[in-house]
Amino acid sequence: MDTTKGTKTADHPERAQPSPLDFFFELAELWDLNTEQQIKLLGSPARSTYFRWRKDGGDVSSDTLERISHLGSTYKALMILLDSPDAAVRWIRRPNRYFEGKAALDIMLNGNLSDIIRVRQYVDAQRGG
Repeated sequence: MDTTKGTKTADHPERAQPSPLDFFFELAELWDLNTEQQIKLLGSPARSTYFRWRKDGGDVSSDTLERISHLGSTYKALMILLDSPDAAVRWIRRPNRYFEGKAALDIMLNGNLSDIIRVRQYVDAQRGG
């Protein structure tokens, strides 16, 4: 998969789909994530790699791609469950009993892929998925 550019669909060549990195950076803006949080969610790449990705895109590891995929699925599930992107942002930042009183974002920021998956599985279960 080419992660440097959006891809055009067969039915709508003028409509490009964002690359995984483009999607991640849009989500990071929506969730109001700072640079350190973004780096942690991407799997802690070198800062120079992170800033190169921000500027030019580029290839990502399978681990980073999997992280972005799970974050995207979590976002999609939250949009199904909640009324708005603002509600989703509030949810990821609110303490949650299931996460021992921590916010879902704090769990994901532990830096482990398994923690991102844990949050995704919880949200999927809440929507019955």
